[in-house]
Amino acid sequence: MKTNYRNSRREWLKKGAIAAGALAFSPYELWSAKVHESHIDQQPLMFKNALSNFNEFTPPKFPDLSTVKARLVWNENPYGPSSKASAAFQQAVTEGNHYSWGSLGKLVKKIARKEGVETKNIMMGPGSSDLLEKTAMVYFGDGGNVISGDPCYMSLVHVAKASGGDWKPIKLTKDFQHDLDAMEAAIDSNTKLIYITNPNNPTATLTDTKKLYDFCDRISDKVPIFIDEAYIELSAGGLKNSMAPLVAKGKNIFVARTFSKIYGMAGLRIGYMLGNEKSLKAINQITRGGMGITGPTIAAANASLDDVPFIEDCKSKITSAKKFTYKLLDDKGIKYLPSETNFILFPIEMDGDEFLDKIYEYKVVVRAFKFWDQNWCRVSMGTLEEMEYFAAAINKILV
Repeated sequence: MKTNYRNSRREWLKKGAIAAGALAFSPYELWSAKVHESHIDQQPLMFKNALSNFNEFTPPKFPDLSTVKARLVWNENPYGPSSKASAAFQQAVTEGNHYSWGSLGKLVKKIARKEGVETKNIMMGPGSSDLLEKTAMVYFGDGGNVISGDPCYMSLVHVAKASGGDWKPIKLTKDFQHDLDAMEAAIDSNTKLIYITNPNNPTATLTDTKKLYDFCDRISDKVPIFIDEAYIELSAGGLKNSMAPLVAKGKNIFVARTFSKIYGMAGLRIGYMLGNEKSLKAINQITRGGMGITGPTIAAANASLDDVPFIEDCKSKITSAKKFTYKLLDDKGIKYLPSETNFILFPIEMDGDEFLDKIYEYKVVVRAFKFWDQNWCRVSMGTLEEMEYFAAAINKILV
């Protein structure tokens, strides 16, 4: 099951042309283009996929987000970045005429100490999505299949398929954890990668840490495993739930992290990936991850790692917002999924496009999905004021 990385850069570019073209646009631009296409075709659902019944409802014409009352759509941290990160960013702007290799190296060393790995086990990038997509381009340029949970965050899967690979979705268990036994059974001679989002998106659920660790420890000797931990800091156990120790152990594991969520730096674009040296070198052949990160962003990330009180305060406020939303849903008799992230998924008993039309009228933006023969709303946690706007809208829509 070894991946052949000996293709020349020209051959790789030829095979990955579709995926490379897709990556020229931001995820928001691609999503917006799909919304526009669905509007033209008058399609209530945005995607066609014979392998999975996971889909997203087409929202109404997307508003200028600066005009909404509650921006609860992208799982952003409404409290970030921290004041220390903002100050570091502004100070670093004055040195914008210089490349930032020195400051990036210092940040990598700090991350290595935090994660208990060596600097050679770290690859930086402009957000974790960029890193997982580049990984897909390397692994699937010459075919093969990726195994993932279903539903899951689809960025890596989309790029794997665009690069020439196939997808083997494995339905989550009844309690919305990854079905590790079924994932293992799905491995075949063409499996290039297993992809696990933990906590998962869009379900907000966490797979049992010990079971996942044992699975990764054992299975990564056969097939590389990519663990997307974008929301791990927001889980109840925090970094205790991480699979990063397996990287230090020498296992063929990728662990992706981002500064977009708990650190509140979604617009500044920085993340990193842990992995074994050989695997990271293969990905570095097609990308210079650090080249896409600005010096001020590096400075902000460095300051954010040191601002532990800010992170703890954010997590506390987000937890309060979840409790507020839980009570709202409890009072309405809605069986939501307990969240290990900064968003909540709950079922809606109406067409998802109709629900979105109604809630957008109240200047509240969320997302709606369809899977397992059920329609769902995914609401990000905002400030208490935003959640009150959300509650007012829900109380009028879901009577």
